[in-house]
Amino acid sequence: MGIVAGLDSSTESTRIVVCDADTGAVLRQGYAPHPPSAAEGDPQAWLISLGEAAAGGLLEGVQAIGVSAQQHGLLALDAGGVLVRPALLGNDKRAQPAAADLTDALGGRTAWAEAVGTVPQAAMSVAKLRWLARNEPESATRTAALMQPHEWLVWQLLGRPVRRTTDRGAASSTGYWSAATGAWRPDLVELALGHGAVLPDVLAPAEPAGHTPEGLLISAGTGETMAAAFGLGVGPGDAVISLGASGSVFAVHHQALADPSGTITSFADATGMHLPVVHTLNAVRVLRGTAELLGTDLKGLSELALRSSWGSYGLVLLPYLEGERTPHLPHTAGTLAGLRRESMKPEHLARAAFEGMLCGLADALDVLRGRGVVVRRVFLLGAAAELPAVQALAPALFGAQVVVPQPADYAALGAARQAAWALGVQHGVLSPQEPPRWPHAASQVFEPGEELPSGQAVRQQYGTVREQTHPGAFGQG
Repeated sequence: MGIVAGLDSSTESTRIVVCDADTGAVLRQGYAPHPPSAAEGDPQAWLISLGEAAAGGLLEGVQAIGVSAQQHGLLALDAGGVLVRPALLGNDKRAQPAAADLTDALGGRTAWAEAVGTVPQAAMSVAKLRWLARNEPESATRTAALMQPHEWLVWQLLGRPVRRTTDRGAASSTGYWSAATGAWRPDLVELALGHGAVLPDVLAPAEPAGHTPEGLLISAGTGETMAAAFGLGVGPGDAVISLGASGSVFAVHHQALADPSGTITSFADATGMHLPVVHTLNAVRVLRGTAELLGTDLKGLSELALRSSWGSYGLVLLPYLEGERTPHLPHTAGTLAGLRRESMKPEHLARAAFEGMLCGLADALDVLRGRGVVVRRVFLLGAAAELPAVQALAPALFGAQVVVPQPADYAALGAARQAAWALGVQHGVLSPQEPPRWPHAASQVFEPGEELPSGQAVRQQYGTVREQTHPGAFGQG
């Protein structure tokens, strides 16, 4: 069918993969860093990085390009398509008061969950709009159109046409698009900004955004989370846990999930399905903190933990070092319970750190299961997924098969797969309902096996301590 490319413009860099459209085989790769940025960024720098990553004829022979980019960025444009200010990025926490203000303005968390499947958070575009209206009223008044990073990049690649586009995945992360109805909520834009603004057309998963003057197809593009899920090849029955300093758990589901508590964020995916997401504030930071305490590194902590046994000789670590989002305990701290003379050894504390981190993520996974999401496999992403202690403990604690894919640029791969899909539909060799069947990522697979009862006993012990320490944190506990 030809050659396609996927580019991922993240917060830190641009990565490009060039793939065979039929097999998904990676033929070439490119990389370029972005200049350091905090809460605001210059989109022109993304274009410069893109050009650097594509240097040396990287895109020669490519027939279609897909674009993935950082989520939760807001680009406010005036009536002429010019940015009214630098882009507001996802790590901007200034809009937290604005998010709380908006929550009340619509009638509370339940009203938002029913409207768009999510409750406003500081990262979301809707909260940034309220912040803009309150703190930079002149910029807010000039704002006539709204875009996100991937949408802006697609628009630039196409030569800034009159029509601006997005996909349902990226739209679902704004706070003013409903995953349940598949429609924008312009009334929420007006509620936040004080007036209406032009929003991009939402394309179907395999629908192209357009063609360059040279005839190069540009697919719809999507947000990084959705592109990574597509690149991994996850489907119904699969969950993905990303192990960063904090954690995120998402799964593929057949419908949007409205959650008045705000624990679940109801995203859409890049294929027509849904990606309910649950976040935790504490993941690998728990391991790093414990490693520093014990005078070792993550590898050494893993070796220590494997010298202990299930249950850590009675030690239970509630890993809420930065407060916690799941369960909602924003002002709490971590708790170490079960100290006895025999448990006061480095290996038992190391084990308790791994068990505590993984039990916290298992709690997040259970939030999705409690809403009817089927989880048969759990994909673990991040460098910590390679630690032997994580691989030994996770299957039994999660109660599912654990898959650890080899490191790869999955968001860029997902963007390339989307480009191949749109190209195949254009050529009449693929259905708009069926993406190309690229091989699954090379992975290690771990089964719960005979360790499952031990893992479930640890979960029960952890849950008991959590409920004693924070009664009702998960409703019925």
